[in-house]
Amino acid sequence: FQSQDERYAFIAEWYDPNASLLRRYELLYYPKDSSIEMYDVKNRRTFLRRTKYESLHLEDLYVGSKVTIFSRHLTIVDYGNLYTSRKLGSRKERTLALIKPDGMRKIGELFDIIINAGLAITKAKMMLLSRKEAADFYADYRAKPFYHELLQLMMSGPILAMELLGDDAVSKWRAIVGPANPTETESDTLDSISESFGHSGLRDAAHGPDSVASAAKELELFFPSSGGRGPVSSAKFTNCTCCIIKPHAVNEGLAGKIIKAILKEGFEISALQMFNMERTNVEEFYEIYKGVVPEYLEMVSELCSGPCIAMEIRQFDPSKVFRDFCGPSDP
Repeated sequence: FQSQDERYAFIAEWYDPNASLLRRYELLYYPKDSSIEMYDVKNRRTFLRRTKYESLHLEDLYVGSKVTIFSRHLTIVDYGNLYTSRKLGSRKERTLALIKPDGMRKIGELFDIIINAGLAITKAKMMLLSRKEAADFYADYRAKPFYHELLQLMMSGPILAMELLGDDAVSKWRAIVGPANPTETESDTLDSISESFGHSGLRDAAHGPDSVASAAKELELFFPSSGGRGPVSSAKFTNCTCCIIKPHAVNEGLAGKIIKAILKEGFEISALQMFNMERTNVEEFYEIYKGVVPEYLEMVSELCSGPCIAMEIRQFDPSKVFRDFCGPSDP
């Protein structure tokens, strides 16, 4: 039951490219009729009167999410009041999904599994771990007999680290990953990742933290909140081309399908990272098309409308062959 005028309040930021300023707004959302209102925090005045805005839904609104309102890309940085924080704050959890080197050839399928479980991928990066980073990650396993073998496995090739967001994300992802040792064939784990894609012993394809506290600690290693870099990218920058899964395709849950198609065609994905592009960066990226193609502005708006996934694709003659594989720019 929703009261007549139940509303949720959020603090949202928008980067104004003309003034090169970060502007703050209070964003009010009324679930009853999907209407929104915005106040300019600094100037203390109404920025947008209450307006129906059908394309925004309550599930899009949480701290850390990016939403587009009348072609402005806003980042929600906080809840606007205690009521909103109490009602909505507890439901979303963040966890780390780690695809180990032995699971990398199945990343398309793993993307699909994550998306089908109702979890959102909010960060993703293919990385190479140094011995120290692998040791930091497995610090609790130091006394185990298989500790050195574990480090070797984690350093044997690229890994894919992802931040997942969703209701009960920690336990949900942990259940999907399945038992740590895939030889434990318990009936309730038959569809788990370690069962489906893992090999024996330590080669169990994926990892998930066991608690909210571990998830926060482990995410910090791969995606430092201090703005640090974390482990290095696996990019090689040789014999390669760039492929971008655009925001609309990421948003529609098609990333797994696209990755599977690329790998099936015999290309190698040697690096991958999820980005939220600022408009100024996108304009620079697409500069070659400015004044050349009539849809330049639409292309720019699309690429900064939400997260995109950039990949390094390798093959003997990558640019030519991969461009053909992508097909015409207008489907």
